[in-house]
Amino acid sequence: MSTSVKDRFYPVKSIMVSQPEPADISNSPYHKLADKYKIKIDFRQFINVDPIDSKEFRKQKIDILKHTAIIFTSRNAVDHFFRICKDSKIEMPPEMKYFCISEQTANYLQKYIVVRKRKVFVGERTAQDILNVIKKHKNEKYLFPCSNIRKDDIPSFMTKNGYNFTEATIYKTVAADLSDLEHITYDILAFFSPSGINSLFVNFPEFKQNKTRIAVFGPTTAKAARDAGLIIDIEAPLPNAPSMTGALELYIKKANGLK
Repeated sequence: MSTSVKDRFYPVKSIMVSQPEPADISNSPYHKLADKYKIKIDFRQFINVDPIDSKEFRKQKIDILKHTAIIFTSRNAVDHFFRICKDSKIEMPPEMKYFCISEQTANYLQKYIVVRKRKVFVGERTAQDILNVIKKHKNEKYLFPCSNIRKDDIPSFMTKNGYNFTEATIYKTVAADLSDLEHITYDILAFFSPSGINSLFVNFPEFKQNKTRIAVFGPTTAKAARDAGLIIDIEAPLPNAPSMTGALELYIKKANGLK
């Protein structure tokens, strides 16, 4: 019989976050969480991003300049798109429009172009937000630069609703080498994407969860964890904890017998 989540409130002393350490760690909510509850929190990127070179990109037979709008969902997409453009000696025309999933991604665009309000459109945070913006611009010819592993929400919506849309694979998401962690254990492993779950089993195919708690962010990560046979102990976002750190804190309080 499988153990239910309600029975899995063991004390927490250590957490592995499957992302790079924040640049400003002292102001990170993870640092505050570790300090407040006297727990160890380590960071480790579970996935690597490998570039696709211009020669490989050309095999996709995509003419970037035949599009009138670009959809960006991450900084990685921005970096690798403009790398491809540089390698292919393509210069973005001033009238090109950019649809960015968040303000953060839009601000990052300034690394490569002069941002003007008339050509940059921004969602609040999620793919659904940016799709709501795209609905107002149905006549554009959209290009979606992405990884070989990506969520299906944007391509699905664009295809279903008859938008002029091209998907361009410009980088690959692959499992990082985690072999040095083979004999190290953590009370909680925190995941943010299906790729992170996949990396765990690529590196440790015989992984047994036992008392290791699994924390996930987002429904696609949760599905990947369940499909892999993992018990999810902490799931974010929650109505009362929209962030991973908030969900972790709720669990730690209960598991460590704190108020």
